[in-house]
Amino acid sequence: QVLLNNFLSDVPAMTIGGDRVDPEAAGRPGRWDIRAIRNFMVVFGSISSAFDFLTFAVLAVVLRAGPGEFRSAWFLESLLTEIAILLVMRTRRPFLQSRPSTALLAASVGTSLVAAVLVLAPALAAPLGFVPLPLPLLATILAITTAYVAASEAAKRRFFRATGAGQAA
Repeated sequence: QVLLNNFLSDVPAMTIGGDRVDPEAAGRPGRWDIRAIRNFMVVFGSISSAFDFLTFAVLAVVLRAGPGEFRSAWFLESLLTEIAILLVMRTRRPFLQSRPSTALLAASVGTSLVAAVLVLAPALAAPLGFVPLPLPLLATILAITTAYVAASEAAKRRFFRATGAGQAA
């Protein structure tokens, strides 16, 4: 499951090289600032960890998900958030105001759909150790993913406004 998750998340990532660049980011080359990169990793790594802990707590304590449901929900949430954050972090603009390349968008949507089908279709889920998720659990995973994207987008705006971090970061 971990290897499958890593493989699937690589599909949209492979299209980044051909992605569109916002005009303001292409105007002049940015300068790498190691301190800004470190701060970026600390801020966004902390947000990621906080949402991982939230997901674990909700699955284990609130929903009392069994092992199969836990693994299935974690697989789906992990992959969806990774793809969503790729779309958020590819631009300094609000992510809905910066159009990704057709390849990145298609790979992101396609990979998300493949992940959902792998978890939700019993014939595909069982051989991979997944179990179909009940609707309330699926809705919870989608809500956590949405909250993670919103928190990351808000933090991105504050981070770049506060630090004026390098255009290329």
